[in-house]
Amino acid sequence: MPGPLPPFQPIAPDAEGLPLFRVVKRSLLRAIESGAAAPGSALPSETELAQSMGVSIGTLRRAVDELTAEHIVVRRQGRGTFVATHNVDRFLFQFFHVEREDGLHEVPQVDLLSFERGRIDEEAAAALSVREGDPAIVIENRLSLQGRPVIHDRLVLPAALFRGLTETKFARRPSTIYHLYQTEYGITVVRAHERARAVACERAIARVLALAPGAPVLKVRRTALTFGDKPVEYRVSTLNTAHHEYVSTLQRSA
Repeated sequence: MPGPLPPFQPIAPDAEGLPLFRVVKRSLLRAIESGAAAPGSALPSETELAQSMGVSIGTLRRAVDELTAEHIVVRRQGRGTFVATHNVDRFLFQFFHVEREDGLHEVPQVDLLSFERGRIDEEAAAALSVREGDPAIVIENRLSLQGRPVIHDRLVLPAALFRGLTETKFARRPSTIYHLYQTEYGITVVRAHERARAVACERAIARVLALAPGAPVLKVRRTALTFGDKPVEYRVSTLNTAHHEYVSTLQRSA
């Protein structure tokens, strides 16, 4: 279990005129990113944090509100505020956008198809901001919903970030892939950038999804980002939309 957080230093006004609550948010983010506030650990009370930082409760609360909206921390009624962990609920709510056409939204069954070491190709290198040809871990999964194969995933991971990751460790993870990143490698995925387009299904993927080659599918390219918008995973998902849809909920930022 992580120990208590050391006291925060009083917050000074930002030289560039950043609102004070944003400076508070940045300080809290640094503590979480550094591991001083580990996943699952409780933050001090808002009163304690505000006193430690020398700011008002209102200012502190605005900073925590933003971190909550971004799923960096989670408030638990009557218990306090905790650094968020990547569990199944968070995966389903924040990162898995596929549901049946009637609105049924559930956790997929994931089958590992391949786990290989290779080299990062041009497309993945651009997405991950690394050099083409750098060592990579390339993983393919099939995701099924209601017993039907719906998604083919191809993940490209920079090997330098995931030293010691083996097929056994990946296959036997107790929770989600992002939970594995967080607990084993200290990498917290905080958001993702996605691009989607309709394409004709490639022959190899068509076999995995039990489709005819050339059948219409949705291809989603996702770059997963950790703190500081650092890319940590490039994923290409091919979705059979015959009975399922990609659903995204938009919200206006403050």
